[in-house]
Amino acid sequence: MLGGATTDVSVANSSFAFSSPAVNLSADNLALHLVGDGDFDRSFVPYGEPGAQRAGGLGPVFNHSSCNACHANDGRGTPPASSLEFRSFTQNEATLLRISLDSGDPRNCQPSAANEFCNAVAVPGFGRQLLHRGVFDARPDSPFVGQAQVFVRYETSAVTYPDGASVELRRPHFEIRNAYDGAASRLLRPDVRISPRMSMPVFGLGLLEAIRESDIVALADPGDADRDGISGRPNYVFDPLKAHENDPNPVSLGRFGWKAGEPNLVSQAAAAMVNDMGVTNPIFPDEAVAGTSLYTEYVKRHPRDSTRPGGGTDADDAFLAAVTFYVQSLAVPGRRDVENASVRAGAALFESTGCVACHQPRFLTGTHPEGINELSGQEIWPFTDMLLHDMGPELADGRSDFLADGQEWRTRPLWGLGRTRAVNPLAGLLHDGRARTVEEAILWHGGEAAGVRERFRALGTSDRAALLAFLDSL
Repeated sequence: MLGGATTDVSVANSSFAFSSPAVNLSADNLALHLVGDGDFDRSFVPYGEPGAQRAGGLGPVFNHSSCNACHANDGRGTPPASSLEFRSFTQNEATLLRISLDSGDPRNCQPSAANEFCNAVAVPGFGRQLLHRGVFDARPDSPFVGQAQVFVRYETSAVTYPDGASVELRRPHFEIRNAYDGAASRLLRPDVRISPRMSMPVFGLGLLEAIRESDIVALADPGDADRDGISGRPNYVFDPLKAHENDPNPVSLGRFGWKAGEPNLVSQAAAAMVNDMGVTNPIFPDEAVAGTSLYTEYVKRHPRDSTRPGGGTDADDAFLAAVTFYVQSLAVPGRRDVENASVRAGAALFESTGCVACHQPRFLTGTHPEGINELSGQEIWPFTDMLLHDMGPELADGRSDFLADGQEWRTRPLWGLGRTRAVNPLAGLLHDGRARTVEEAILWHGGEAAGVRERFRALGTSDRAALLAFLDSL
């Protein structure tokens, strides 16, 4: 039971394996979950268009128009299609670019209110996320284009095992064109750091939120005291929810996002609304691009105070609460094939090769911080330590995120991994979607995980297949 009493074993073989409510929800909480389900699927539109009274507030620049557009069936999104030549992002990809200025080694930063707890430095005129799509009139020079257009191409390479088997790997390269501030755009200067980010599955997140901070920190070994080559460490981040509540010390353990840059699911949901969709909300009442010339000129053409019905934010407290509860209360799908001999052999190899050093199998949740009883006191098997690890230069993005440096990533949970392609046949793995299979993802591991990768490469054909079968069973 990967998700304790929340686990839904009935959906283990379903294409909707990630979309089931936790099976132990009370009647009232199930009703709230279903409200959130509808809101999660809601497509926002610009004010003035049909449906705006119910779902207005999109943009003016954004990456997608609904939560589900990135998190397909509550799973991973679709990366850009493979191409050897640069091709433009379309409305179908679930990839975006995080951006910031080079701010040096974040390990030298001492968190304080003055530096927003070492947050990445926003690019002037753009912010910390490139919003590549726009409403029709966001830019009169380029209808439906946002701050800039993004193009991507892939290069391929091959890894050959000692037994002669070969696996093709691919790596994406991104190019920014047609920025709203012209050919000499601030975005194109060499001090700008760019990090592609794929959307992640959203099931089981409430259980991760309920893990005791002390249990996560206890797994950290920043100096590699045990000399096993693994030196995970926690990220401590600015907490928008605490700041919203006027906490004098708004910093918390980072738990969510590729670099553990979000402390809780309220702030995660609120940040996604304003950054990904341009939907303001009670935690982030201002547009992500407020103060930029692009936004100022747009407001002159479309005064938002006169088009936002009743004033206030695009999404209200009830909407934010429902969407947050929805992702908190999605069930973890049950495991499959647990009695299969190859799967059982793969489980032993998963441990002997050292995968468990980062992909910690088991936790016992504490009391959920928002008092969700169904998520409290659960024995769960997420296969993550929730810590940052140096994954080497091949996966590096060169961009810091609070205390995480340009080669560090949070250990991804592995529960549900085997249903990834059943939920979305085009889903990509790793932070930029480069890996099409779990095997490819393993072969990209470097840094602290290089030894584990090499032990995997040294396995014989049947042992590799067994380890992959185990991962497919999760």
